[in-house]
Amino acid sequence: MTTQFKISLQQLDLTFIQQLKEQYADAMLEISIAPAEGSTPMSEDEFWTVIDKLDWDKQEDQAVLKPAVDYLVTMPTPAIYHFHNLLSEKLFQLDQRKYAEQVGYTETRYFSVDTFLYTRACVVANGPTTYQAVLQEEMAMPNDFTFESILYLAAEAYKQKTGKEFIAIPQYRYETYSNKEGWDEKAT
Repeated sequence: MTTQFKISLQQLDLTFIQQLKEQYADAMLEISIAPAEGSTPMSEDEFWTVIDKLDWDKQEDQAVLKPAVDYLVTMPTPAIYHFHNLLSEKLFQLDQRKYAEQVGYTETRYFSVDTFLYTRACVVANGPTTYQAVLQEEMAMPNDFTFESILYLAAEAYKQKTGKEFIAIPQYRYETYSNKEGWDEKAT
């Protein structure tokens, strides 16, 4: 049986943590942080501002990412996590059969789930106009472009900011076929 606690960070202290350790010595702890009502570490506009920092004049992916990483590093650490969650949400939203069909998906031949993920990543990396265009009309889905590197933007910013590895489970699973509703044949 799972036990849940709802406690403000202000009330979390070493005594409470020690009590948890004693009472649940062999248990796994999963931490979920809910921002206070009306507050968010990063707005939708701020997310797209980070994306807008990508430097498409550069040739190497790391160089393309660098201005966005540098900008994200200047933000509070929770914003990096929230960026990661917003990215996962957008990739999840694009994980649908109707978009996959635009890049060659059929049930009768090989389909690269990784390439489809990287294509969806490219849509997001190209900004809100491209993202909204694809959402409104699946025919706008590009089929010759990918940008896997955006998947590592938050991790790189976090590592530069903290010197530690980024350990995070995104709010939305964005691997291909994760959006069950989007792959449901009745939905298409």
